[in-house]
Amino acid sequence: MDLNFKTFGQGDPMVILHGLFGTLDNWQTLGKAWADHFSIYLVDQRNHGRSPQLPELNYSLMASDLREFMENNWIHHSHILGHSMGGKTAMQFATSNPDMVDKLIIVDIAPRKYEGGHQTIFEALLDLDPASINNRDEADEALQKRIPEKGIRQFLLKNLTRSKDGGYNWKMNLPVIHQHYPDILDNIHFEQPFEGETLFIRGSKSNYIEDKDLDNIRTFFPNARLETVENAGHWVHAEKPKELKTLVESFLSS
Repeated sequence: MDLNFKTFGQGDPMVILHGLFGTLDNWQTLGKAWADHFSIYLVDQRNHGRSPQLPELNYSLMASDLREFMENNWIHHSHILGHSMGGKTAMQFATSNPDMVDKLIIVDIAPRKYEGGHQTIFEALLDLDPASINNRDEADEALQKRIPEKGIRQFLLKNLTRSKDGGYNWKMNLPVIHQHYPDILDNIHFEQPFEGETLFIRGSKSNYIEDKDLDNIRTFFPNARLETVENAGHWVHAEKPKELKTLVESFLSS
């Protein structure tokens, strides 16, 4: 299976994985900023962006996808950065393939099972017929009734792509993502602790990584440290890109 990706830059490789409903484009600005020092690989995970649409979705499979991607592109080992769902994929991959990970960076997600919080978003997206809309403004108006936050709507609408026959299609495999949402919320399955250097980054306004998660993090990532980005929510890379850039660069150069 060939995952869709973009690559730029020179130096040691760094693979970046997006979160739920995301695409590789979410990390393009930061990826290009890091390309002065690293070979950046931005990857669409399965059923997202322009990667293959498949009937199954879980972290074991996404970690296997990542291993296959790296092997196909002759990446023997790499820094791995993952946000949210991508962070869990990165954790699963690191504990299963420790020899292929140099340093691990996890953005605003902990190694545990989460309660669902996206049902309203799923309902809004599933009720929208992209083939029937004429432009993005129509789609935005339709979503606004259930999703009042403009920033979240803009993020979701990046998944729309024009159809050759008129109207739009979803890039992501929305039915499968919805069906396997419990698998996305689930914890990863550790084969062993990852002993390598690991940086967890959280937003101060986010509750995805709480202080009570620290013991669990250090059980499976004994060489982990936690940094908090002030005045940032879950989308740290979009809200505080300069601060995130500095933290990552400092960690990778240390």
